[in-house]
Amino acid sequence: MTEFIIANMAPLMFASMILFLLFGFPVAFALAANGILFGLIGIELGLLHGALFQALPERVFGIMANDTLLAVPFFTFMGLILERSGMAEDLLDTIGQLFGPVRGGLAFAVIFVGALLAATTGVVAASVISMGLISLPIMLRYGYDHRLASGVIAASGTLAQIIPPSLVLIVMADQLGRSVGDMYQGALVPGLMLTGMYAAYVAVVAIVRPSHAPAMPLEARTLREDDGSSGLRSLAVLTALSAGCAWLFAGWFYGEGAPRDEVVVVSAMVSIGIAFVVAMINRLFGLGLLSRLAERVTFVLIPPLGLVFLVLGTIFIGVATPTEGGAMGAVGALLMAVSRRRLSMTLLKQAMDSTTKLSCFVMFILIGSSVFGLTFRGVNGDLWVEHLMTSLPGGEIGFLIAVNVLVFLLAFFLDYFELAFIIVPLLAPVADKLGIDLIWFGVLLAVNMQTSFLHPPFGFALFFLRSVASEKVKSSSIYWGAVPFVIIQLCMVGLIIAFPGLVSYGDGSPKPGEQQELKLDELLGGGASPADDAASDLLRQLQGD
Repeated sequence: MTEFIIANMAPLMFASMILFLLFGFPVAFALAANGILFGLIGIELGLLHGALFQALPERVFGIMANDTLLAVPFFTFMGLILERSGMAEDLLDTIGQLFGPVRGGLAFAVIFVGALLAATTGVVAASVISMGLISLPIMLRYGYDHRLASGVIAASGTLAQIIPPSLVLIVMADQLGRSVGDMYQGALVPGLMLTGMYAAYVAVVAIVRPSHAPAMPLEARTLREDDGSSGLRSLAVLTALSAGCAWLFAGWFYGEGAPRDEVVVVSAMVSIGIAFVVAMINRLFGLGLLSRLAERVTFVLIPPLGLVFLVLGTIFIGVATPTEGGAMGAVGALLMAVSRRRLSMTLLKQAMDSTTKLSCFVMFILIGSSVFGLTFRGVNGDLWVEHLMTSLPGGEIGFLIAVNVLVFLLAFFLDYFELAFIIVPLLAPVADKLGIDLIWFGVLLAVNMQTSFLHPPFGFALFFLRSVASEKVKSSSIYWGAVPFVIIQLCMVGLIIAFPGLVSYGDGSPKPGEQQELKLDELLGGGASPADDAASDLLRQLQGD
């Protein structure tokens, strides 16, 4: 029996961890207890050196000193302030009016607003609950199919997983030992493509089954002109004017060979700035140049879009680190709440309370996974996983298929944070050894892990929607409504594998300011990749002695 335990310590430890989690123990404490228990067993059996746990304090302090993880509370706070200051309500109402005449227009509005909320809040719960409270009753009132309505809302909320500034991408970059800015850049195109695929599915449903996604009736479109026109022509002229000015500015200010990211970000800022200034002049002087729809769309869309380009743009072009970008976003969210006259002490307390809880949740899971990872690598668990994965048939493609199947199945029971902290550190060294780009690998897993929100028994997006949906909407409708979107997400996984160029980012080198963060992280062992883990090297040296 003893020989069996010694020979199979790593698989026994992994199986024990899965068993603990299936019993419903808190993840952080289950991981830490598992690591300490098997560490003591390994010391007793002579597999591990008694000095193993002396590396734990430095690992914990390394996690606490990791500046990159400061972006988590900043982006969480930004999202909660924006969501609770009424931004989601204004966006859904305005975009619903814009797409109202189109068959399936409300569903398109939910998808578009879901993508915009993902880029400003980065919190799935906030997006799903907001859209469920506001848009679901309206969609049901106008005759939308229950499955389609609930599926669109739940799936659009999960876009916060993949569209920057996603919290899971921050954690993923930290676990892979890569730049958060590069991870954000790599995830942007797949996130936008996924949004487009959701919209394409709604368009197909609207064509094949028009009764499932009707247009808004005429009396519900309140943003109309006195003569009864929609006002879309005015909005089109304003859009063309601002885009043309931005194009002229880019051609005048930038020459050939200018950085593409910087040109796009600065041009977009110029474009939305011009549109906002024109709308402000029109309102202040009563010129009557813009329709009600154009003015409403400008004043509702421009502030969040400006915040998105300010935060993500400065990260993409290397002006700010993700931590600094998150701080700017938090300040910008407070200013937007003040401008809406919706900032209060109650709102601040709620946002800070939720931010503190989520940040502590992340930190405790990271500490628990570090304890587990220290012992697991001490019993050569990383070598066991590497041998297991590299011996799969099919080479790199076989590895990718097996990993994605594993992550998809585990997502039935674990959420994205748990998957990022438990599974990613085990798979990253194998992917690196096979020559797979870790940014691409991280984005691929992030898209796959989105499914954890949409399928039972622990689909949190489904639970969030169930908690705010009326009794008329059956739970079976919510579950079945999510199925097509899970299939779309899996198709996106296949597209990323088939066309690796979809994940495009810079040269992979750390942006200014991130070099010091990454070096500090590697030295202290807080979140670095397993292949670079200093504690593991120390342990191997002790075993060699």
